[in-house]
Amino acid sequence: MNNFIPARGDMSAFAETFVQEDYYMQLARKNGEEIGVQDPSPAVGNFLKFVTQLISAKSVIEIGTSSGVGGLWVLQGLASDGVLTTIDAEREHSKIARNIFEEADVAVTKYRIITGNLIDVVGKLADDSYELLITRDAMDLFEVVQESHRLLKRGGLLVVDQALSGGKVADTTQRDPESISRRDAIKVIKEDARWSSSVIPIGAGILVANKLT
Repeated sequence: MNNFIPARGDMSAFAETFVQEDYYMQLARKNGEEIGVQDPSPAVGNFLKFVTQLISAKSVIEIGTSSGVGGLWVLQGLASDGVLTTIDAEREHSKIARNIFEEADVAVTKYRIITGNLIDVVGKLADDSYELLITRDAMDLFEVVQESHRLLKRGGLLVVDQALSGGKVADTTQRDPESISRRDAIKVIKEDARWSSSVIPIGAGILVANKLT
């Protein structure tokens, strides 16, 4: 028997206004809009903070720094002795994120910002060393998913931000490279017994996967 309850009201709007971003998050988001980056929505940002706190994460990787919005949310949930490693291919993104972290008075011991080819940088990181990995870049997503299993500790979490491309991934008529990349990555994780996963429709959609083995 299907007990699915049809949606009533605007659940997305409710989720996105459940929390309010602070001044520095708002400033970072404005900076991101000016250079055309895709930052996590407020609901996704709050989710990142929530899971960071939930698993008492001390070592977090963010692939796709953007303007620093996601990093600010993670830093709020990070353990007192934790470190965020955030990676971006664009020097301009790294610069504006570093500036906003400094303006927000985040201790330099709490984060490191790396600029470079995403796959090259990720490939040099240590095995079994991180509790949480966040990624939002579509075109390198398959490779990042493969690397994430190596990088995460057993029980660690992978969060794919913008996993549904705002609904395009669910529409099989959408055959653009980004939609195909995200659709394939979701399928790979879903069918891999080493992961337990779930899709959550907040922001542009997120995929959360727990490394089982």
